[in-house]
Formats: sequence, C-alpha cells, structure tokens
Amino acid sequence: MHAAPLVNPANAITALRLLLVPVFVAFGAISDFTHDGWRMAACLVFLVASITDWLDGYLARANAWVTSFGKIADPIADKALTGSALVLLSVYDRVPWWVTLVILVREVGITLMRFWVIRYGVIAASRGGKVKTVLQIAAIAWYLWPWPEPLAAVGPWLMAAAFLATVATGADYVVRVIALRRKGRRTEEGNARA
Repeated sequence: MHAAPLVNPANAITALRLLLVPVFVAFGAISDFTHDGWRMAACLVFLVASITDWLDGYLARANAWVTSFGKIADPIADKALTGSALVLLSVYDRVPWWVTLVILVREVGITLMRFWVIRYGVIAASRGGKVKTVLQIAAIAWYLWPWPEPLAAVGPWLMAAAFLATVATGADYVVRVIALRRKGRRTEEGNARA
C-alpha cells in the first residue's frame, strides 16, 4: 500500500481553510459589527471555509489521500476558524465570554486528547459531534449576518443549542478516549508478556 502524497487536493483545501482564517478575521474586524457589507463578507468567508472542512475530509477518505499533515492540520484549521469566530463575537459583545471560553476549552481539549491516544487508534466523529459542528456553524453564521429584528433574536437560541451539544459531545468523547486508552494499554501489556 502506497503512502498518500503530501501534495494533494485534500491537503490543499485544508491549507486554503487556514489561509481563510485571517481573511475572515480581517473582514469581521473591519465591519466593527456596524457595516452590513463587511459583516456579510465575513459571514460568506466563514461559510466557505466551513464547507472546506467537509470537502477536504471527503476527498481524503474517498481517494486515500489521508496524510499525517492532514491529520494534524485539519483539526488545527477547524479550531482556528471556530475559535477566531467566537472570540470575534465576544469582542463585539455578541456572545458572552464564558460561552466562548467553555467551547474553546472543549475544542482544544478534545484535539489534544486525539493526539494523546492516536497510537491506539482514531476515534471517529460521532453523530452528535457532527450535529455539534453544524449547530456551531449555524449559530456563528447567524450572528455574523446582519439580520433585522426579530430574526436576529434566533442567534442566542442557536448558540444555546450549539453550547449544549458541545458540552455533551465533549463529555462523550472523554469517555471514549479513556476506554480506548485503557484497551490500548491492556493490549500493550499483553504483548509485553507474550
């Protein structure tokens, strides 16, 4: 079985997502959340970058383009995009800082846990994790777009749903990581005795 080439379309899309993060932040900051055109631009860049998250994963799996770079860069790009969006929303008093901090701690913590158990196996994204991602994207995009009232009032409800899904799936992931690590260590101890 041949190793996937480092330079492939899936990795290029991941790199594009990383490059879109500062563009998104710049558009959001320029908007000052008072200029509708810049807010729309920031929202569109955020949505395009979010779609690339699904696209690069799909292409990597479908074409056997999974690489070490992709395994590391993909979650970093995801967290950079989501994290910068949440920080931006908190800086402009759209989302409370405590919500942003809890979500960021969960996202960074889970990413570190993935690296911690990677030698024992990869824990696939659960259905709940996928729902969490969709809710986060929807909530952030809703806040970014300059909706008129009463549509703007939908944002806090979407963020509340995203927050609850983030915490619940984080707890589920911790349980699965601990189980995988215990199983891996038992296997290592068994192999050492053999």
